[in-house]
Amino acid sequence: MRYIMPGFVDAHVHIESSMLVPSEFARLATCHGTVATVSDPHEIANVLGAEGIRYMIENGKKVPFKFFFGAPSCVPSTAFETAGSVLDAPAVEQLLASDDIHYLSEVMNYPGVINSDSDLMAKIKAAQKYGKPIDGHAPAVTGDALQKYVGAGITTDHECYDIAGALEKINLGMKILIREGSAAQNFDDLIPLLASHPDKIMFCSDDKHPDELAKNHIDHLVKRAIEKGYDVMDVLKAASLNAVKHYKLNVGLLQPGDDADFIVVDELRNPEARQTYIKGELVAENGRSNIHYTETETPNCFKAHFIHSEDLFVSDKGKRIKVIECVDNQLITKNLTVEPNVENGALVSDVERDILKIVVVNRYQPTRPAVAFIKGFGLKRGALASSVAHDSHNIVAVGVTDSDILHAVNLLIEHGGGVTAYCNTQMVVVPLPVAGLMSNEDGFEVAEAYENANALAHHLGSTLYAPFMTLAFMALLVIPELKISDQGLFDVKQFGITSLYEDTLA
Repeated sequence: MRYIMPGFVDAHVHIESSMLVPSEFARLATCHGTVATVSDPHEIANVLGAEGIRYMIENGKKVPFKFFFGAPSCVPSTAFETAGSVLDAPAVEQLLASDDIHYLSEVMNYPGVINSDSDLMAKIKAAQKYGKPIDGHAPAVTGDALQKYVGAGITTDHECYDIAGALEKINLGMKILIREGSAAQNFDDLIPLLASHPDKIMFCSDDKHPDELAKNHIDHLVKRAIEKGYDVMDVLKAASLNAVKHYKLNVGLLQPGDDADFIVVDELRNPEARQTYIKGELVAENGRSNIHYTETETPNCFKAHFIHSEDLFVSDKGKRIKVIECVDNQLITKNLTVEPNVENGALVSDVERDILKIVVVNRYQPTRPAVAFIKGFGLKRGALASSVAHDSHNIVAVGVTDSDILHAVNLLIEHGGGVTAYCNTQMVVVPLPVAGLMSNEDGFEVAEAYENANALAHHLGSTLYAPFMTLAFMALLVIPELKISDQGLFDVKQFGITSLYEDTLA
């Protein structure tokens, strides 16, 4: 027996993180029963501004898939990093006035809301003026600060990582998006909410790299929830209905007069998408896409100059240093202080203690890189580098030696962006010529190339589940505790640049 059910909706995703342009994202996602996404073009907006958002919208229109783009609220995310563009309140209001823009994207500058930043509050008022939902981003925000944040009109959050935090937000009226991406994976911790609050929950991926998108999408969360014994209808609410209703999406729900957006499955309790239809068109069948590859232009903004060995030198000052400690499958980090490894008066990586040098290179103008140290990557040889580095997308790299870092970074500058795993005997490069974020090649081929880069990263010793995705978030200054931008080491709790050295002012 076969059944039809509504197609799946990713309630919050940055298409750019798939390293695929929207038309290619659609080719892979439809194979898993996805028919629509609530898409935040925040990444390309940080590189190319409104021009980049228009590119995403127009590219998405080339294929039979339902992209619902938002107006990014925080470009740049903070004043402590260099981005390629600025979207102020008038620019955001102009976007929100368009029928192609469906909501105000995640308000990640939560201190700005709490402290009533005038430009940010004007963006929120503009969204309310046009009757468009406002997405949130409030990790670890609680108490009076959270009440003020929600009171501003912000309606969702995808940054919860425990039940207590999620329930506090639900009790204030927010909807909770359970996220399972390539780096942040909160499904197991939050899925019990589906039983107690089925109308308040949505599923999302947030950031999903191409190798994983080739394997699964929202269908993976659906199957896992059903396997855990949750009611099938509640699961389908989280996977489609709740997002459609909350964001007022023109996505069919098998109601009279709706678009024919649905999937065909063999079993309700194991809903493998045998066929995916969008507006009545068969777009995928038995794991194969019927959407054809579409060539696209490659807008970019890459002005970095090659770096040199002296750019990575850090002097020993006889003090302990602050170290970022990354946490596998999470975006949060810890703030450590350690005795540094010193050679010839310079601070260098310490492979035995897994304390490696991390650098951020400004890609928009030639300046000296920011250099710090990080624990948790596990590399024994070589370096990893990426021009996908949330949110301003400067180049971020981590490595065992300065030479490895130097070669990896310069390789990406030569290609105008990408990701690479590098050592002196092996390297894999995935070029990303579209804004330094996305490939213009066939999505399935990009997925294979990225899988090869990931495999080499693990071969070089990385113990992280998704080393490149984790690396990309080490520059995200709005997630606690310690991060790094092109301007230096950043203390998220103090919300400012901090010195590498303990007990030293920045």
